[in-house]
Amino acid sequence: MEPIDIWLLVYPGFTLLDASGPAQVFASANDEARDAGLAAPYRLRLTAPGGGAIASNAGLSMLAEPLPPPAVLAGATLLVSGGHGLEHGDSPALDPAVLDWVRAAAGQLARCCAVCTGAFVLARAGLLDGGRAVTHWQDAAALRAQHPAITVQDDAIYIRDGAFYTSAGIAAGMDLALALVEEDRGRAAALAVARRLVVFFKRPGGQRQFSAELLAQGDPQGVHGQLTAWLRARLRQQLDVAQMAAALAVSVRTLHRRLRQEAGISPAQLLLRLRMEAACALLEQPGMTVKRAARQSGFGSEYNLRRAFAARLGVTPGDYQSRFG
Repeated sequence: MEPIDIWLLVYPGFTLLDASGPAQVFASANDEARDAGLAAPYRLRLTAPGGGAIASNAGLSMLAEPLPPPAVLAGATLLVSGGHGLEHGDSPALDPAVLDWVRAAAGQLARCCAVCTGAFVLARAGLLDGGRAVTHWQDAAALRAQHPAITVQDDAIYIRDGAFYTSAGIAAGMDLALALVEEDRGRAAALAVARRLVVFFKRPGGQRQFSAELLAQGDPQGVHGQLTAWLRARLRQQLDVAQMAAALAVSVRTLHRRLRQEAGISPAQLLLRLRMEAACALLEQPGMTVKRAARQSGFGSEYNLRRAFAARLGVTPGDYQSRFG
């Protein structure tokens, strides 16, 4: 059986782990196969505009071949690395010639993937319009604002939407690569790779563990930290913005303005995020039912919880529970 070609697209300033992490997953899958007396299932290729030694954001370089004719990628898998500047439109990866190549390559590929802010490359090429995607939680708002035709689900580790795959921040590229190995080789093979690399096969939790909680810890005395603490103790109550503002002794207008400045979200969005975090934590507990999780996290009903999970995570509460419970 012919090996699957895995092409990794890099460019000056790419994030090193975005390329090296997935590459090691596929290389370890090859090692596992060879140890079992089987042929290597993957053939790794590194490519970049112009080719040559491409410097990463860490200062270390990787040797890449020039961008091949798109027809060469027929049936292959492409992973676009993230890197500095993509979220601001300032990156060599957004050069029109590169975007044209990515667009043409997508028509040949079996799978077109992006790691972290590599999603901005696929988005700028118009490949994600009308679909779902994820990127690093810090850049999800920018992706949503720049590309309103994309449904950005900023709490997922990775998302598959047809032939297009996107993943969250940096190390999530390895989660995505493990998922691709599972697609190709089965669960046992992917689990063996995870064990070899000493990483989670299915990482517990989503980006939620890096978002609201860490932002609140950044300045616990700020409006975001104070409101987070106040809301967390009242998630099961019916709350409105006027009550939140009164609790912090500020006007509704001031609450909106300062929360936007500190966290880039509205009071209602913060409440939803905290309820989502609570629901996820509850669903990870043994014996928890979806109905109880909905009630205890403040969603009230299974219907409301399912809608929130579909919008933010792209899965049902039951699917989340079966994976992480």
